[in-house]
Amino acid sequence: MADTQEKKVCPCCTKHTMRSEEERKKLINRLKRVEGQIRGIIGMLENDAYCNDILIQSAAVNAAVNAFNKELLASHIRNCVARDIRRGKDETIDELVATLQKLMK
Repeated sequence: MADTQEKKVCPCCTKHTMRSEEERKKLINRLKRVEGQIRGIIGMLENDAYCNDILIQSAAVNAAVNAFNKELLASHIRNCVARDIRRGKDETIDELVATLQKLMK
């Protein structure tokens, strides 16, 4: 991205993580697969599919989102958390603990 271009960011985000193009594509592809699964479930509902079949697909979506979260969390720990700890920003540990607590609800 050229220096003259301003990067689009979520207005609610105050911190940012620079990712390699490969990592970004990998994460986006995972989410696009989840998006496709969700569209499939919507189609199943629209076609009055059997409840059990929908529940099985819903469980597959949950597993896919969990896999995405694991991958992103591992990257976060290896990169962001490790970097901040090296810089003496110990508050990052508290942030990580809070995030883990939210993920484990």
